[in-house]
Amino acid sequence: MNNKTPSWGESVPWFHAHTFNNPRFAFSSVAGRFVGLTLLGNCSAPPVIKFLEAIKESNLIINDDKSVRFAITLNQQDLQDPLALATFPKQRLFYDEDGSIAREYGALSHDHGSQQEAFSPYWLILDPTLRVYAKGSIDQPDRFINAMQSLPDPAHHAAPNIDLWAPVLLVPRVLETDLCETLIRYYQEGQPEPSGFMRTVDGKTLELRDNNVKRRTDVNIDDETLQIALRQRIWSRLTPEIARAFQFQATRIERYIVACYDENNAGFFKEHRDNTTKGTAHRRFAISINLNSEDYDGGELWFPEYGNRRYKPPTGGAIVFSCSLMHAATPVTRGTRYVTLPFLYDDAAAKIREANNRFLGDGVEPYQSEE
Repeated sequence: MNNKTPSWGESVPWFHAHTFNNPRFAFSSVAGRFVGLTLLGNCSAPPVIKFLEAIKESNLIINDDKSVRFAITLNQQDLQDPLALATFPKQRLFYDEDGSIAREYGALSHDHGSQQEAFSPYWLILDPTLRVYAKGSIDQPDRFINAMQSLPDPAHHAAPNIDLWAPVLLVPRVLETDLCETLIRYYQEGQPEPSGFMRTVDGKTLELRDNNVKRRTDVNIDDETLQIALRQRIWSRLTPEIARAFQFQATRIERYIVACYDENNAGFFKEHRDNTTKGTAHRRFAISINLNSEDYDGGELWFPEYGNRRYKPPTGGAIVFSCSLMHAATPVTRGTRYVTLPFLYDDAAAKIREANNRFLGDGVEPYQSEE
């Protein structure tokens, strides 16, 4: 069965693909702005050349905060094609080596029962949640240009007078002030380590560190009494609210840490999702419990797919959200932010976590079943 092309209002498939600079670029990472995505097939095809020339001559403004342009090709040589690179700056060309992306997008399919596959180039404009905002044929470059030039602010893609909100849950009064202060002291008396982030490298989940992506230090909570205190409060005060809001019954906790974002290095964590590797695929909900909200500025949670709204729970309060949501911790501009950041999952996800131990790279601790 051939996959159909995505229609207006539908979510498009996410994929990983080779680009000039990245052998495994995650398409889902471009969310949070409008995306012009063109399925070219081959830049030497006359209709494609005409499309590329029209886009180049239009001098579309490049503003990565508002919109980006990507293309998919079946021809690896297109990654160095001068016209394609001029049309899609910053080498934003995906090489679809086996045609799997084109098939999933309905651009490569068998023609009327034929054994031969035919490529039908077309373009899409996706909204900040990667749903189809506009669509057209490769023979309609003017429509593409006009649509890209008339895009609204990404934060108001629903309508000019609607401020979007993310599907997150704010729960106050999870941790008492005394416990928050105890956790901060635990951090201050500990040995903070630079905090990394998970990526897939050569099929393995590895922890990487890059100050351009994340500036945070963590202290693991090894004290069993503190772990029990956190567990009791999460189970009694937080998971009932999660069950009511999201109809999810959490049974497992991953990670007991106190994290610190400091003004001295403008501590932050760039846009990311928490479950994009084999080693993190089991994660269902992320929790951010602030320990001293009154003592710092900045350091708010932001969900780029859902507008410009920032989220900052009060001291002892939590923000809970799906690990599939793109989010960021904005830079701390004054003071020091202390926060504890567990993940929640259930028994079914625990089986996934255990099965994925074989995909963990060096330095990533394997999961031991609690059963």
